[in-house]
This record gives sequence, structure tokens and C-alpha cells, in this order.
Amino acid sequence: MKTERNANLKRVIVDYKKLNNTILDLLVNEYPDGYDDQNIITFRNAQNEIVECVEVKTEDTLYLVKVSKRLVSAMESYEDEDDQGKETDLSEEPEME
Repeated sequence: MKTERNANLKRVIVDYKKLNNTILDLLVNEYPDGYDDQNIITFRNAQNEIVECVEVKTEDTLYLVKVSKRLVSAMESYEDEDDQGKETDLSEEPEME
């Protein structure tokens, strides 16, 4: 999903560690069956590192969520728990592998 360029949108890059339920809900609603290569946006950051993201937007903000294995797991877990009527608390730091 490529978003039209809207100068009024605030752009925010979000890492897995900073995901909250609002952004996770946007992701699950936007990509209910998961995302694939055509949904991934690739760019170089200020340190010249390649960054891969998927985008979701609200009325005033465009979120670029960094792609990782943990993102996929978080989306799947959130969707499963949401189906069961539970809330997910993502405020805790994930354990490092």
C-alpha cells in the first residue's frame, strides 16, 4: 500500500519495542492476513542503514513500522488475544534473544 504524499501528515517511524495497542490494532486491521513484499517500504536512514517498514495511517499521522520477526509474532498474538476478548500489554520490554 503506497500512500499518496500528504504534506499535512506527521510521519513517525516506530520500532517493535515502541508498539502500543493503537498502532498494533491499525496494523492488524490494515493487514489482517499479514503483509507481504509488496507492502514493504525500503529506505536508508541517517546512518545509511537499510530499513524495511510497513505503513499504516490515521487522520493525521503516517506510521512506518519497522519490519521484524517480532512484529509478525506481535501481530499474530494480538489478533489471537483480540479474538478471545483479552487485552495485550505491550508496554513491557521484550526479552532479548
